Amino acid sequence: MIAEFSEKELEKRLSLYQVFLKLYEHHSSFLDEILQLENLPQPLSTGVQGCYLQGVIDSSDVYVITNLSEGKTQKLLQPQYIWTIGRDRTCGICVCDRRVSRRHAAIQYIENADYSGFYLVDFSSTNGTFVNGEPVYRPIKLQDGDHIRLGSMTFSFYMNLTPPQVLPRVAVELLMQLVTRKSGDEVQINRKVSLENLDHTLEAFRQIPILNSEEIAVSLSQKQQSEILDNFFSKQMPSNSR
Repeated sequence: MIAEFSEKELEKRLSLYQVFLKLYEHHSSFLDEILQLENLPQPLSTGVQGCYLQGVIDSSDVYVITNLSEGKTQKLLQPQYIWTIGRDRTCGICVCDRRVSRRHAAIQYIENADYSGFYLVDFSSTNGTFVNGEPVYRPIKLQDGDHIRLGSMTFSFYMNLTPPQVLPRVAVELLMQLVTRKSGDEVQINRKVSLENLDHTLEAFRQIPILNSEEIAVSLSQKQQSEILDNFFSKQMPSNSR
């Protein structure tokens, strides 16, 4: 009985192996996707954490921001603009993945009038390097949103080439709702921010239709404006924070 069961189990495994060989022969890209599932990040108590690497060009500085090393976000500067990736501790981005070679690959920034950008280079790794499911045999220029796999480790590549945007000022009605912690669970309205930025606050007041901006600017002195704001904030503060 045991021998018969073992024979059936062997036949079953052999059949599955043959299916795998046919699948690998005709649908290798599909198997790559299956391998990528093995490296999906585990859900955390606060949500799902994804692996990423972002190349940033900020004025004269070029650096990367990534969480590939131990899942901790790091800003990495490299004077030669080359960020090596592998299991070896000497790599700029050291990862713990048994299918990643000791020196697996690198992200390199090249500045040139014709082909500036971030490039991915494979160091003849054992398990290969892939971009969007395609194997990498020579340096390849990365695009924003590319999906990269090194061995069984997968991550997304993002790129930021645009200068930082200056956002509009926060509306005064929102500034009044900002709070600062005093002690324990007690909080108070952040008067300091509003009073130190009195001119900005008055500018926001001028945007409110019910107020006449010319009357505010002309009829009230700086001292009067400050007294009005002090009186207003004293009414808005909760009794337990005074």
